[in-house]
Amino acid sequence: MKAELTDVERGYAVYTRRSLSIYDRFVLGFLNQAVWKCPTEELLTLYRAHISTNHLEAGVGSGFFLEKTLPESEVRLALLDANRDCLEYAAARVEKFRPEIHQENILESIELPGAGFDSIGLNYVLHCLPGNLETKAGLVIDHLAPYLHEKGTLFGSTILGTEIQIPWLARVMMKRFNTKGIFSNENDSLGAIMEVLSSRFKTFNVEVQGCVVLFWGKGLRDGFQRRLKGLE
Repeated sequence: MKAELTDVERGYAVYTRRSLSIYDRFVLGFLNQAVWKCPTEELLTLYRAHISTNHLEAGVGSGFFLEKTLPESEVRLALLDANRDCLEYAAARVEKFRPEIHQENILESIELPGAGFDSIGLNYVLHCLPGNLETKAGLVIDHLAPYLHEKGTLFGSTILGTEIQIPWLARVMMKRFNTKGIFSNENDSLGAIMEVLSSRFKTFNVEVQGCVVLFWGKGLRDGFQRRLKGLE
């Protein structure tokens, strides 16, 4: 008998080879436009502004954003995800960049070989992770930050569940996804992500589009860097 899924596994178990084949149409097409009220073009703009030729994608989805925004020039690309199906699907989509593949749970400490990265993408990941936003976002960024170059940028987005105006259809979908364990974002707020970013980055920005907050952070705070190195 199959062991019961953990909370983390429930958040990504829905992403199978079959569901990934319709991900772009259903999530990036229908849900973003009609339900979350954050057109996919807004996310593409975020990527175009911050993705580099030395990039780590943490939570790879279908690989859509990488395929659409990575430059044609020589690229170092690493893919990090707990879901093997997502890794293989996205890797096939961007195979021309010969991506590094890392299957890891970013709520736990990770070890990545090689040099750090100039950009790290964290797109549509946090709302699928269990726990309150401040805790889970803090853990994820703490685990990724050691691999971000001094002048690099961490950027991404997440779907919020409170303290914003949520259309009725979005409320219905969110409740369903939270009940199934696909989402864990009922109490995820704008204030929580701002607190995490402001305590770790010298410069950061958040922008709310519908139910989604798009964010980026650049330049790790000295105190945060010392904490990462175990000096505080």
